[in-house]
This record gives sequence, C-alpha cells and structure tokens, in this order.
Amino acid sequence: MRSDSQFLTKLKLEVGYFTGRAWQNRDVGGAGVILRFVRILPRRSGAFHPLQAEEVTPRFLDRSIRALKRWKYDFVTMDEVCRRAVIMSQRRRFVALTFDGAYKDFITAAYPILARHHVPFTLYIPTAFPDGVGEPWQLALEKIIAKEKRFGLMINREEQHFQIRTVEQKYEVYEYIESWMRQLSPPDLTAALGDLCRRYSIDLAALSRETYMDWADLDKLAADPMATFGSATVNYSPLSTLKDNVALREMTMANAVIDAALHRSVKHFAYPFGDRDSFRRAHVVMAEEAGFASAVSTIAGIVEAEGRTNLRALPRIAWDGRMRSLRAMRVILSGAAFDPVMPTPSKPDF
Repeated sequence: MRSDSQFLTKLKLEVGYFTGRAWQNRDVGGAGVILRFVRILPRRSGAFHPLQAEEVTPRFLDRSIRALKRWKYDFVTMDEVCRRAVIMSQRRRFVALTFDGAYKDFITAAYPILARHHVPFTLYIPTAFPDGVGEPWQLALEKIIAKEKRFGLMINREEQHFQIRTVEQKYEVYEYIESWMRQLSPPDLTAALGDLCRRYSIDLAALSRETYMDWADLDKLAADPMATFGSATVNYSPLSTLKDNVALREMTMANAVIDAALHRSVKHFAYPFGDRDSFRRAHVVMAEEAGFASAVSTIAGIVEAEGRTNLRALPRIAWDGRMRSLRAMRVILSGAAFDPVMPTPSKPDF
C-alpha cells in the first residue's frame, strides 16, 4: 500500500511536468519557496528504513542546487524571505534552503556542497542535542525494530508485544509506536524511552553523540556569513504536548542558549515536527511574542507576496528523500497545486 501510494504520487508529478502547465506559468508560484531537508546521507542498504523520507543523498542535494540555479531561482536567507513575503511580487522566485535537527552529517556531507555553491542556508537547532542531553527517540526506535524479531513495551500501563519478523511487520509496528510516542508529554516520553533502552541495551547518550553536532561543530559553521542559525526549541518536543508556559519557555530558552554559545542573535524559529498536529494557533502568537521574525512549519505550500502569508506560520516543502526526480521537484516548487493532475498541498489556516 505504501509503495503504491508513492508510485501514484510520482506518476502525477511526472504527468504534471510533461504537460508543462505546472512550471511554465509565471502567474502561479507566489514569491518563492522554503525547502526543508533533515539528513544528508549516502543511500543505505537494507529494506527497513522508516526515516528514509528524511534522508537525501549528497549527490541529490548537489543536483538540486544546480537545477535551481538553471531554473533562475534566487537563493536567499530567511531575512530575505521575510522581506519578499511582504513586498510586491518580484520577477524571479526565491528559494531558501533550510536544515532541521543539527545532525552531524550536515557538517560532513551537506556543508561542503553548500560552501562550494556559495549559497545561503538556515540551520534550525534543538539545543539539547549539541549539549549532549537530547533524546533521539525515533533513531532509537528504528535501531531496535531493525535488529529484533519480537518487540515489547509498556503502553498505557499495559504490556504489549509484537511480532516483527517481516519488513512489513517492522514498518507497521514502527509507525504505530512512533505515532504513540509523539503524542506523549515529555516526562512520559522519557519514561517510555528509558524502558525501551533498558530492554534492548541501547546507549541513548552514545547514539546522540554520534548523530548530532556539538557546539564546536556549530562554532565552525558560525564563521560562515552564509549561515543563519534558527531555534527549534530545547528538546524538540511537539508544542502541542506542552503546557503554554512550558512551550514559551522552550522557545525562548533555546534562543538564549544559541546566543550564548555562538554569539548569534536568533530571529527565526522552526516548530518541532511542524505538522498540523504538532502546533496550534496559540503557538503562532507565542512566536510573535517571543520576538521571532519568522516561524516555519512543515505544512506544504508556497510563500506568497504582499503579506498574504503569515510570517509565523510559513509553509515549507519538506523534500521526501525517496523521490529523486528533478522533474518532480520543478513541478512541486511551481505552486501549481490547483492542477487536477497534482496532489493538493494543505495551506496553513493560522
């Protein structure tokens, strides 16, 4: 079912490209787009990769930047995104490259490509991870399910067990557990994660250290004027799982930590996870109260000109690493979502 859906999406995008309507019409596409990447990794072998949608190869990132230059996009900072979102539409569309999570592969694989192309980028940092105290629970869950044949966990005070011998079973269980864990409050998530790591001998601190950049890594990037640092809270918890005062503290504390560590003022924010279930209208108001010039989501869409897009609920196109077609990218970035052959992205209603 999952592969069938991916095939249909790819087919619609290919049809959209070859009709030409999706990307030849300058009357669509708004002011520009914000692209979101997470991991920049060589393609991994094996059949079970539940986080593959967030993994883009270095080669594809390089090809994408080359293509965007051919397509005459202006590469801009998030400051410039904010400016172009409130002025009259410009002749050329913009693209802003953003990266979530502060993963170590950014500095080893993505940054050399960005530096070679001399393009600006924004890195959104959840500050617990370079501090060495973050909880990479999705990575731990993936690691456990990949190697085990049976899986057990206390869910809602009830012991539950699952057979995970086949790849399909592994995906089903991962998706079920991941969805449940994402909805937990931070204390409950920590407790569930501790239970998992004890049962399956996962060293969470070591996993975090080997996966995420530390402040020394980030300090090297801070020397580059092309780099913008944004905040993604302290612990990268969905704001919808937090009380309002805790959510605001997470947003403002991360700013203070980045400013102290990197001597960079933070003006831009990324909602953790960023989908409709992870933040609410109240959090958009908080982002403005906290002094952020912008706040980005992962809700798909195009940034409009003349103030028609809320700067604290900016849409981003989260590139799916399973899709390696530049033709598909051109169609998606065109903003021609009204085309009947195209999947329609949802717009923020904040």
